[in-house]
Amino acid sequence: MDSSPANPNATDWIASLAEFLVREDHVEAVRVDPVRRKVSVATLGSVDMGALRDRLETVLAGLEKEHLLDTRPPEAPATLGFGVHYQSGDRGALLEKPTCPTAPHLWQWREFAWPEPEELERQSREEWKALALQAAICGVALVVATVLEKFGAVPSWLVRSLFGVSLLAGGWDAAGDAWEKIRLRQLDVHFLMLAVAAGAVSIGAWTEGALLLFLFSLSGALEHYALHRTHREINALTKAAPKTARVLLPDGRIEERPVNRLGAGDLLQLKPDEAFAADGEVVSGESAADESNLTGEAKPVPKAAGDSVYGGTLNLWGALTVKVTRAAAESSLQKIVRLIREAQHLRAPSQRFTDRFGTQYTALILGATVAMFFVWWLGFGLAPFRSGSEAPSAFYRSMMLLVVASPCALVLSIPSAILAAIASGARRGVLFRGGAAVENLDIIDTVALDKTGTLTTGELRVGRIESFPPGRETEVLSIALTLERHSTHPIARAIVAHAEAAGVEALDLDEFRSFSGKGLRGRAGGELSYLGRRELMERGDLGDWIGSVPEPPIEFSEVWVVRKDLLGRILLRDEVRERSRPVLETLAAAGIRTLMLTGDRRGAAEEVAKRLGVGEVRAGLHPEDKVEAIRELGEAGHKVAMVGDGVNDAPSLAAAFVSVAMGGKGSDAALEQSDVVLMNDKIEKLLTARNISRHARRIIRQNLVVSLGTVVAMAGAVILGVAENLTLGVLAHEGSTVIVCLNSLRLLFLKDAEIG
Repeated sequence: MDSSPANPNATDWIASLAEFLVREDHVEAVRVDPVRRKVSVATLGSVDMGALRDRLETVLAGLEKEHLLDTRPPEAPATLGFGVHYQSGDRGALLEKPTCPTAPHLWQWREFAWPEPEELERQSREEWKALALQAAICGVALVVATVLEKFGAVPSWLVRSLFGVSLLAGGWDAAGDAWEKIRLRQLDVHFLMLAVAAGAVSIGAWTEGALLLFLFSLSGALEHYALHRTHREINALTKAAPKTARVLLPDGRIEERPVNRLGAGDLLQLKPDEAFAADGEVVSGESAADESNLTGEAKPVPKAAGDSVYGGTLNLWGALTVKVTRAAAESSLQKIVRLIREAQHLRAPSQRFTDRFGTQYTALILGATVAMFFVWWLGFGLAPFRSGSEAPSAFYRSMMLLVVASPCALVLSIPSAILAAIASGARRGVLFRGGAAVENLDIIDTVALDKTGTLTTGELRVGRIESFPPGRETEVLSIALTLERHSTHPIARAIVAHAEAAGVEALDLDEFRSFSGKGLRGRAGGELSYLGRRELMERGDLGDWIGSVPEPPIEFSEVWVVRKDLLGRILLRDEVRERSRPVLETLAAAGIRTLMLTGDRRGAAEEVAKRLGVGEVRAGLHPEDKVEAIRELGEAGHKVAMVGDGVNDAPSLAAAFVSVAMGGKGSDAALEQSDVVLMNDKIEKLLTARNISRHARRIIRQNLVVSLGTVVAMAGAVILGVAENLTLGVLAHEGSTVIVCLNSLRLLFLKDAEIG
């Protein structure tokens, strides 16, 4: 995340931590890593650690609640305000007070707990319930006061007291938010609502003022309920993740170890009904896993030796030994949680417009209200403050205009729908990385797909090894193992797995170099060796000879190994995802063009395309060729969604109008560039994502029509003198706000049949 003004969240949390650091006399430095969710402080001298822990957790919880910690540490000036020095790196953000060079040697670093998702969910639940309670008190007091006033059976002071209770309950939260903005010299809709309520009371319209705040507080409670549902989806992902794991040591002993201390290569023992502590690979045993919290699918997934498992999912019935493939902080589960957290504050294009519009519009309406007061008073001769029997006063009409023209519904119309869409998608195994993804996926007209790992399973298997001269197949495999063992590409995984199963040992490797999308070079066992595609090898002295070797059968891919005294090739087979066919058929029926972008041979690519129904094939492409293809389509006016999973797909994902990553085995580079993540590599989730996008866009359009239509109609009626009742203005304006929030919440309760 950059730290430009367009994305202020990237620096807001740095400034907040700097303020915390300055306030704490005995704290000299603080290091925060929001990616790995770690925080440490450096203290000097005697410190009340309990009190310090409470204050730090309060700061972090506040930042987390506002989603300010969802961004990576930005590149910021070396020195912030308060004289605090700042730097960012692989370990997160480090903030230090000015000090002498020798002082850091005396610091004592201490690690503190990060706010847990359960705590954030609890806070968000308490917030929306508190707002709902305030709205309820406001509404009940309003009804009682109105009834008593109508029948006149009680003293007027009691009626006014009940109206006061209603106003206080309905405006309490708005007053707090407005005060925070005023301290920053800003005005927003909360200030407008309080101003209108105060104006209504000043002209004796107690009922209208209380009704305004009741409906406004009710809409606020509904908005916070949508936010709570998003927190709940995050917590649902993380609450099953264990805190400790049983690690099998080399001497056969079992050690209970915290999950955050697990590393790649550790062996874990799993019993039935235990959650996997980290991403890994089954070494021994058979079982099945419940991956519904990641994928939205309740069907158990069989697990046996060689299968991948994901941290936070549940081992169902068998005992397993699992080798950890990456640290718990970098597991699929944690990546998903980070993606959801980031998504909550990434604005949709239309939302960014309404944000800017809302801020400017507030000032415009305040100015217009003052201007119209003088127009009605001095221009049309209305009484300035006291309404007569024939016509309301200029001030009364101004208050009506202020009510109906306030942008509450407009400001809430898009973010409420975006939050609900993100939560709805997360429950179904689709992660939208922000509002732009939610809005844009519905308007694509072209889908470009990578072949390996997208249209095929990506689980390659070595089918045959050939050497020239024959009889040296083991040497070919040993060289390939040496060059490929540090790669995560599907071809590399297949070669390494086959070599290890065959008992082949790797050679010493020096001078290693990778040519993206083409091949590898290195000194294996002291000899310069190459591994790559046929096209790479055809450029050298062996081009004519390799050209005479027959192409492999269509169902196979080939990888060549070349050394000065040895040539060979490894033939690999990939399985087609049969579930891709109905997805492509549905896209074609919707008029969406489909094409395959792959580095494989044309024959193999066309065979897969014919089998699955892909509309167009572009084969033999390097990563830069894929990017060029995406740009070419974009320049021709097409809105392209690119679906991929590998490191070599990351550039083309970045170039696409909408980027979609396969989330199960997708590379970190692909996930970083993606707008949408399909969990567990289920290509059919693309249709689910697109349908959620369609419903969300429809609801956003409905919300905008309701909010803007109400403002235009009612403002026109007030200016023309058609509407002269403040109660009608309050009901129309705040009623539209409640309708907008309720309409957005429909996304949370869509049936699976409605979105595919």
